[in-house]
Amino acid sequence: MNVFWFIPTHGDSRYLGTTHGARAGSHDYFRQVAVAADTLGYDGVLLPTGRSCEDAWVVASSLIGATRRLKFLVAIRPGVSSPQFAARMAASFDRMSEGRLLINVVTGGDPAELEGDGLFVGHDERYAITAEFLQIWRGILQASHRGEAFSLEGRRLVSKGGKVIYPPVQRPYPPLYFGGSSEAAHELAAGQVDVYLTWGEPPGAVAAKLADMRARAARHGRTLRFGIRLHVIVRETEQQAWAAADDLIRHLDDDTVAAAQAAFSRMDSEGQRRMAALHGGRLGDARGGRAHLEIAPSLWAGVGLVRGGAGTALVGSPQIVAQRLREYADLGIDTFILSGYPHLEESYRFAELVFPLLPGRARAQAAAGLLSGPFGEVMATGLAPARAAG
Repeated sequence: MNVFWFIPTHGDSRYLGTTHGARAGSHDYFRQVAVAADTLGYDGVLLPTGRSCEDAWVVASSLIGATRRLKFLVAIRPGVSSPQFAARMAASFDRMSEGRLLINVVTGGDPAELEGDGLFVGHDERYAITAEFLQIWRGILQASHRGEAFSLEGRRLVSKGGKVIYPPVQRPYPPLYFGGSSEAAHELAAGQVDVYLTWGEPPGAVAAKLADMRARAARHGRTLRFGIRLHVIVRETEQQAWAAADDLIRHLDDDTVAAAQAAFSRMDSEGQRRMAALHGGRLGDARGGRAHLEIAPSLWAGVGLVRGGAGTALVGSPQIVAQRLREYADLGIDTFILSGYPHLEESYRFAELVFPLLPGRARAQAAAGLLSGPFGEVMATGLAPARAAG
């Protein structure tokens, strides 16, 4: 079970949709979150991409030296950048980080944002561009290990002697992660990526999606790994966790939710449509109760009222959240990309409460016996704290 955290390069807060409890995104803060994730034993971090964020490549590059083992899941943007340039960036980052780069393939689902970045094509055409982009990107990096160039003349993109002189550490290239819910996205993923990602839908919907992806990949003679993107709200008791979920949206009002949902409705992303359908785009009587926002046991859609992309959270006690994660793992998911508000504090909370309940995971230093002294605060100048029960 690979567990990732999230670097909030679009800002962070204790409450959604308001400046109450908000904190600015700064390099110092991103570094704090990255160092916490690295120290606590998370396998990697996802950096978001888009005009609402600081540039993912610049931020990730700035965090290489601050971390030791942490991997960085960073986006390439077909149609916005060239595959040749993206291949060189990936190779350099992978070498500088000594093999800690993972690639998130983001085709994009917001036509207005994409047009602002200079891409003026429809949904299916974007995926056709992505398919040729990945052929060239993969081809160049594979050829780089042999000291060769790569050429391809596609219908939309062309590479004539594309070359990377300094190949990546990882062979044949840093792994490709990709998420998408449309027909075009599923077919692209089946043929070219390594890890297919889904947003946090109810287990039945996720199971159906994974079954479709397995069948498609088999037709290409391939197999896929799977990951899921979720928020988490974990507290020592279930009652406390649901109170924290209610608290996260307590400053929201109907006008704020309506404005956010209107913006999401202009997108042509099938994944975003599926997220919106989970909560119906309404705040309703969410405050003070779970109401319509608990869309499956312990799965809460409140985040998606105002946040684009991943909009669901697992809510509950450590035992309940760990159980839900294991249920997704039983479907075949091995990578969990998690986040919580605010991201620094919640990275600690999740690691302290849930890591000990997950297979093969624990607080990194304590489990490895790397501490030079007691684990916890020494009392009365000489009494070490008792070891907690497993």
